Amino acid sequence: MKRLARHWVLGWALSRGTEPPVEQAEGFRIDVGLPHHVARYVLLDADEPAAEAAVRKVAGSVTVPNTWLKAFVAPELVASWLPPGWTSGPPTFLMATQLCPSEVRAPDGYALTAETRAGVTFVRVLATDGAVAARGQIAVTGESAVVDQVETDPAHQRRGLGSLVMRTLANGAVARGASTGVLGASAEGRALYEALGWKVHAPLAGFVYRATA
Repeated sequence: MKRLARHWVLGWALSRGTEPPVEQAEGFRIDVGLPHHVARYVLLDADEPAAEAAVRKVAGSVTVPNTWLKAFVAPELVASWLPPGWTSGPPTFLMATQLCPSEVRAPDGYALTAETRAGVTFVRVLATDGAVAARGQIAVTGESAVVDQVETDPAHQRRGLGSLVMRTLANGAVARGASTGVLGASAEGRALYEALGWKVHAPLAGFVYRATA
């Protein structure tokens, strides 16, 4: 699990264009630099005693609002270890799969585009009016590739566009030498990824520091 978690951290940072992750004793710190997401800590220990110690140590040192903490432990456990001032984010899951190429074709009325910039491949599905109906991106770091920001416009859901984006992203990553796909899935996205053969490897708890009153 730690190997997949490391791949996810490195690929997520590349995908979002942040500074390179800084490895620390408990995991990684990423300086994100956004007003609503200043930094994030990703703690790698999933064993409960070690995870608790890491959460308490890192959370106790955070003083800057809008700093995130991610841990591969059940959210209810992390919540019980945090001091005041932390708010839970939506539940997510660390998922992975063996990447395989597949044939893709956009449904009638849609056009598929893909471009790669600075190690990240961006895929878009365009409607006839040019609006983005679905999108996603994937960052390749060696043998692994991290899928990120996959979404389908509500007006275009249930037409297979999410699967089209995922398969196109996988094809691009395989062409660049990646063999393992990794992602952090929302509860809503998990069903799509499982239908495509992805498997859950760990819960991915997320909390943000909003500061005490």
